[in-house]
Amino acid sequence: MYIRRVRFDHPDAVKLNDEVQAEYHLRYGDGGDATLLDPADFDPPRGVYLIAYDEHDRPVATGGWRSQDRNDEGNEDGDAELKRMFVIAEMRGRGLARRMLAALEEDARMAGRVRMVLETGTKQPEAITLYTSSGYEPCAKFGYYRHHEDSRCFAKRL
Repeated sequence: MYIRRVRFDHPDAVKLNDEVQAEYHLRYGDGGDATLLDPADFDPPRGVYLIAYDEHDRPVATGGWRSQDRNDEGNEDGDAELKRMFVIAEMRGRGLARRMLAALEEDARMAGRVRMVLETGTKQPEAITLYTSSGYEPCAKFGYYRHHEDSRCFAKRL
């Protein structure tokens, strides 16, 4: 696996985003994540978007972070919000998500962010397991889904 920085509107990012949205719809039945994302949210130095490619140059995993500071959705100054972590089904169980998460944490730390935050849901137990086993702890809810019962928010000091 090798990781490449891309824009959130890169064709491979769009393809993987469509796949993750379809999976969210299967799990939650709500059409996917309605959080508004602008490709510029992930432009360095205020964010980054990464795609992992296999040895055949096929996009197999993705993830990004975007800067968040204190706002009316519950973020705090210095937050880096993790978004669109996803590994295609046939590549799961190989540690790709953990490697992508580490790369995103390091990038956010180097950009001066002090805390990585994320929102996931109760119907994504494997995501919750990944994050808690990587040092993330439950935190106050934030973001678009902060009032939803199935929403779970986590944070980790960088």
